[in-house]
Amino acid sequence: MDLPVMPPVKPMLAKAVHEVPRAPGLTYEPKWDGFRCVVFRDGDEVELGSRNDRPLTRYFPELVELLRDALPPRCVVDGEIVLVTGSGLDFETLQNRLHPAASRVNKLAAETPASFVAFDLLALDDRDLTETPFTERRRLLEGVLDDGFARVVLTPLTSDPDVAEDWFTRFEGAGFDGVMAKPGDLPYEQDKRAMWKVKHERTADCVVAGFRWHKDAGVGSLLLGLYDEDGVLHHVGVASSFTAVRRRELVDELAPLRENAVEGHPWRAWAEAQIETTGQRVPGGQSRWSPQKDLSWEPVRAELVAEVRYEHLQGGRLRHGGRLVRFRPDREPASCTYGQLEEAAPAELTALFGEGAAR
Repeated sequence: MDLPVMPPVKPMLAKAVHEVPRAPGLTYEPKWDGFRCVVFRDGDEVELGSRNDRPLTRYFPELVELLRDALPPRCVVDGEIVLVTGSGLDFETLQNRLHPAASRVNKLAAETPASFVAFDLLALDDRDLTETPFTERRRLLEGVLDDGFARVVLTPLTSDPDVAEDWFTRFEGAGFDGVMAKPGDLPYEQDKRAMWKVKHERTADCVVAGFRWHKDAGVGSLLLGLYDEDGVLHHVGVASSFTAVRRRELVDELAPLRENAVEGHPWRAWAEAQIETTGQRVPGGQSRWSPQKDLSWEPVRAELVAEVRYEHLQGGRLRHGGRLVRFRPDREPASCTYGQLEEAAPAELTALFGEGAAR
């Protein structure tokens, strides 16, 4: 492979803001919920690179073939791998595509084929476009991408902030993260937070049922649970991103709850097989992105309630994890149920992306 922009490429990133920015020269796109992917094509060679430099090529063979047809012979395209269903984007099923066995990968490629959303062009033929303004890169991308295929999509774009606000509100139920904003004159700046993102956020009161240690000591994350209608406590995600000072404070705050925590703990006998045999969501299991990562955890008595800020719920879990707002000594753990969670009404992807988007 010999391209003017060679792998690995660290994708351009975005700063989080709380409302859609409004300034002259900004452009807006929906924020897709999938795997960030930079595609490198040089003739018959196609490589799919991830945000963390982990190759995605072997996990999505159906996309490799599709992108050979949809992209020009020599190019580098930034985009997102998503899994589209009739009711929205399904990130949980998309995660299942990261399987080590080739036979399983091929089976899932046929059963749950992924789609690719293109939103930037980094190189074309012998041209390095990373210093070219975004509006010109977008114009070139529109001219060379063949989006006549059902599973290759050119992301919508608008310069109208009111349209962006409408996307932010209406299409949350289809699984979108929010809205992206970027200046039209922006070059492609690798690994820099040169754009803005507005993401959906809400809060929930969850039971703290355990924690994981941070690699540098202290509490790295709190394990959160919610009760279902039958009184079963399910693991719904974690609260993390604590400062070093807060990590140390949490060790002391949780210490009393560690006494006799295993006895009678609702997750005492957890194992990965329980997910299939009992339907209960429990902590643990190997990370697909970091198989070497230690996911062992320390139980605490399920007596503490935490108010947690999260983006949205999918598959009964908090997507992207949560952030601790405060502990709630005024709340009973038994009151922390799924019933408190607000889920946006489903919105059809076809309302924004046309009839072929969900096939």
